[in-house]
Amino acid sequence: MTEAHAQEGAEGSAESRALALHHAAIVVDGHNDLPWRIRGTWGLDFGAVDFSQRRADGHTDLVRLREGGVDVQFWAAYVPVRFIGPNARTMALEQIDLIKRFTASYPEHLEMAYSLADIQRITGEGRIASMIGIEGGHAITNSLPVLQEMYASGVRYITLTHSATLAWVDAAGDEPRHNGLSDFGREVVREMNRLGMLVDVSHVTAQAARDALEVTRAPVIFSHSSARAIADHPRNVPDDVLRIVRDNGGVVMVNFYSGFLNPEGARNVQDLFREEARIRRENPDPDDFQRAMDQWYADHPTPPGDIGSIADHVDHVARIAGIDHVGLGSDFDGVPMLPEGMEDVSRFPALTVELVRRGYSEEDVRRVLGGNLLRVLGEVEAVAETLSHEPARSDRLPFEGLDGGGPGADGSERSES
Repeated sequence: MTEAHAQEGAEGSAESRALALHHAAIVVDGHNDLPWRIRGTWGLDFGAVDFSQRRADGHTDLVRLREGGVDVQFWAAYVPVRFIGPNARTMALEQIDLIKRFTASYPEHLEMAYSLADIQRITGEGRIASMIGIEGGHAITNSLPVLQEMYASGVRYITLTHSATLAWVDAAGDEPRHNGLSDFGREVVREMNRLGMLVDVSHVTAQAARDALEVTRAPVIFSHSSARAIADHPRNVPDDVLRIVRDNGGVVMVNFYSGFLNPEGARNVQDLFREEARIRRENPDPDDFQRAMDQWYADHPTPPGDIGSIADHVDHVARIAGIDHVGLGSDFDGVPMLPEGMEDVSRFPALTVELVRRGYSEEDVRRVLGGNLLRVLGEVEAVAETLSHEPARSDRLPFEGLDGGGPGADGSERSES
């Protein structure tokens, strides 16, 4: 056997071991936007669409989820910021219902999970655990009783805001008004702790994340954010916040969007923050707006990056916050561009191969793939148990405070997932 053949055989053996490790581990994806894509393409009545078969469109179907080895999927119940106001609650409940009906349509593959015990049982039975995360804190309509309703409906994380600064929290990329969280925003975090709901600080400003980390009694998550030191974008996490996440015990779940992974992409996406509002004003017709946006993307190409681009962010978060504080939050079906080699949910194993190639131990790979998020969920549930004697809070802000705007205020801001 030649030296080249020996090396090829060794590399093939290492890849086989990595793939076996991937499919033996519990793989958790912190954010997938398929529910919004279903609504936008097929509406709330999607019964004629079969996701149990491989599809040529989009990033997600059950065949590809199985190939990707995904065991726990947080589905985003996304609420566009154009619904800021009383209608946001309706939109959120409709998306929650969509996720539950989607899951119930494929009982051989999926089951709803509402706790760590549910996840352990469902994955042990060989099925994928479906979990719900609301993307956009305006869904609670400035009301802690509505937050409680969302938890009772099965929501296990809420991203405090999306692309618009709310009456109680500043959004990354929008104009800050509270220097982070307002007093009511802090009450939202406290009530999420009491309920046992994960506090998701993706999409908020760095200062809002610091405020949430200061007030919370449980670990927090960034459900789909990457490292700002590598790609300087306000949606990514700066190093000082990574260190606070380490102390808090939380997890940063690395986003796969090319615009958040490489420096040039981050610059382009920041330009898009500014340009989208202008393009919308000049193109009030939705079709004209979409054509203008497509042209903008064509005129401002973003380097897609590759699997290594994602691993670079895993490396950085692990180096600054620690290996116990990094996970994966793909943003599949919510972004316009993905790295080469990570084109859809079937490609998750390629990242495991890359991590093993970089020298991550089997135990560390299991942490990144899902172990860290499961630990956080268990700790959040334990904190809620200690707070179970506390009464439910009933604080709310007046509807007059439900103002917003910001980038993509008509709800088409999926490019900024």
